[in-house]
Amino acid sequence: MKILIINGPNLNLLGTREADIYGTKTLDDISASLRSLAGELDVEVDIRQSNHEGEIVDMIQNARGYAAIVINPAAYTHTSVAIRDAIAAVNIPAIEVHLSNIYRREEFRHKSLIAPVAHGQISGFGPDSYGLGLRAAVSVATHAEKGTS
Repeated sequence: MKILIINGPNLNLLGTREADIYGTKTLDDISASLRSLAGELDVEVDIRQSNHEGEIVDMIQNARGYAAIVINPAAYTHTSVAIRDAIAAVNIPAIEVHLSNIYRREEFRHKSLIAPVAHGQISGFGPDSYGLGLRAAVSVATHAEKGTS
């Protein structure tokens, strides 16, 4: 089973960017943890990052063959109809993840355009949000393969 993990804009700056909100782990640290967890779960992960909306749309559109998508759309969560529509179009279960609890932050962050088309959303657990998201993606994909919910 292959899971695509997509990281949106500015996540390449983790570790130095607003550590009081996002912590001190880098995206490489999080990716290493995800690869380790993937080994434990006996799945393959493909981890990508882009600061460009169109590239993220392309990643989603080209995700056929993946069992699920874990996506941290970052700031695009609140603005990107294109990413929302791409997730809806591919019919691959998507788990939305966020390091911070977006509902405890500025009001403009409280609205996710992605949540209505995602299978679920995990936020507020720091880097653990990704691990929880990967576990959720594997669970959803496994149930889909078996035809159960």
